[in-house]
Amino acid sequence: MCTRVLWDSGEGMLVGRNMDWREDLGTNLWAMPRGEQRGDHGGDTNPLIWRAEYASVIAGVFDKAATDGINEAGLGAHLLWLAESDFGDRDIALPGIPVSMWTQFFLDRFATVAEAVEHVRRHPFQVRPQGGPSGTTATVHLAIDDAGGDSAIFEYLDGRLDVHHGDHYDVMTNSPPFSAQLEHLKQYEGFGGQLPLPGTTEAADRFVRAAYYTDRLPKVDNPQRGYAALLSVMRNAAQPFGTPDPSRPNISMTIWRTLADLSKRVYAFESAFSPDIVWVHMDRLDPTTTQRLELVGHDLNGDVTNRFQPSRFAFKAA
Repeated sequence: MCTRVLWDSGEGMLVGRNMDWREDLGTNLWAMPRGEQRGDHGGDTNPLIWRAEYASVIAGVFDKAATDGINEAGLGAHLLWLAESDFGDRDIALPGIPVSMWTQFFLDRFATVAEAVEHVRRHPFQVRPQGGPSGTTATVHLAIDDAGGDSAIFEYLDGRLDVHHGDHYDVMTNSPPFSAQLEHLKQYEGFGGQLPLPGTTEAADRFVRAAYYTDRLPKVDNPQRGYAALLSVMRNAAQPFGTPDPSRPNISMTIWRTLADLSKRVYAFESAFSPDIVWVHMDRLDPTTTQRLELVGHDLNGDVTNRFQPSRFAFKAA
């Protein structure tokens, strides 16, 4: 479930993300302010506590978890499913952070991927697993990217954090883990192998198609053409409508997608259940106040920057 693609359009650094899930996630857009202290979430004897240095816009799940977003410095963060994820037993010697806040931590604290990766290496912490939608455990991995085109993938496997850092790590889907996805990619035409382009909705096949088409996108001479070009790749990697297959529990339909211009700080959202796209200009939002744009049950389109309303975001603590 889910696909993320990073691409330099020639007019800006763009990142697209599909959210694939079996049910509605009650998603709303949130403007998260700089200056707030976060992390004192209860239920942990050694919580990771920090103060937000950057304002951000996020897509929130049930108004309790940050799953995708960008900050005012041009850093993006994207939480995707990974069935093999294993955060390990709690080590109270390390500060702990719940899955619900993992995305927000990076958006709050860092302007670049390199800065974030260095911080994680110098100041390790532990992500705490939490219950997800439909009674699942949120087994996830995280991608971050920045306006300079840098990228990093964070995965917890067998209780150990793996970090893949480099601007060539521009595609991420789901299972298998990222290192296995890279090896799988080598079997296909254009990446060193002989196999033809695959066409199923399995995560490994979506990884190959997204990588193939992203590599072949032509540079553009205006931002709008760039947005359209990347959306064409994201829609190619999308999951069609349909009833989830019990024999393939990690395959679900695409319910929404986002497109972020990390260079110009524009964040766009498209619901699979609506023909309209909405977008937000970060530089026109108040960076000192928590605000929500309610998407559920509202007929919205175009620039919705001025439609946000003051509210309060309560991260899931346990």
